[in-house]
Amino acid sequence: TLEVLARRHFNCYRQHEPGLIGIGSVPKFSIGQRALLLRTSAGNILWDCIPLIDAATVEIVRGLGGLAGIAISHPHYYSTMVEWSRAFGNAPIHLHSADRDWVMRPDPAIKFWDGDTLQLLPDVTLVRGGGHFPGGTMLHWAKGAGGRGVACCADIATIAQDRKFFSFMRSYPNFIPLSARGVQAIAASLGPFQFDAMYGHYFDRVTPTGAKKILQVSVDRYVAALNGA
Repeated sequence: TLEVLARRHFNCYRQHEPGLIGIGSVPKFSIGQRALLLRTSAGNILWDCIPLIDAATVEIVRGLGGLAGIAISHPHYYSTMVEWSRAFGNAPIHLHSADRDWVMRPDPAIKFWDGDTLQLLPDVTLVRGGGHFPGGTMLHWAKGAGGRGVACCADIATIAQDRKFFSFMRSYPNFIPLSARGVQAIAASLGPFQFDAMYGHYFDRVTPTGAKKILQVSVDRYVAALNGA
């Protein structure tokens, strides 16, 4: 339960850049992902979700303007999304309809969307890239990185430990690689969007510049490896 989890864990925060704050739990719980609080003049979006939500987190996020909505990349991070929604006035939870079957707790706050893109706010767009879930979603923030653009990829495209490349998996626990077609679809989905920085699912998985070029180089390298290069 959340009460038991809060006895030994608490949330910490890191400002990655103006308007983008990471929220994660310590000590590490489960796979240890962190969420992102994206702050804009049109409202705040919580990108992805972490299990622990406590009184301090609620007070801090409310003090920063609350939430206009919650958007989640894929089912691995559905977590306590309903509790987060209720803590902020039943904020709408935006999930891609292709992953509908993975919702274990239906709730009126959950809003399913279809297609390849969904504009949440004037400068914030959800982009379906697929990957290890058919509805795998990324977030594009046009005003991020000083106006150069930001893409939040969770682990749809995983930022390597050296931050110099991305990689891709069909199943992370079983080390099954994603197909060439699946990898190319991820890159193609982001093709129309300009971005220079990319944020993954851990505090330290950030590509601060050159991310769009690095993504294409990584896709080419990955596909070549699949083909025996």
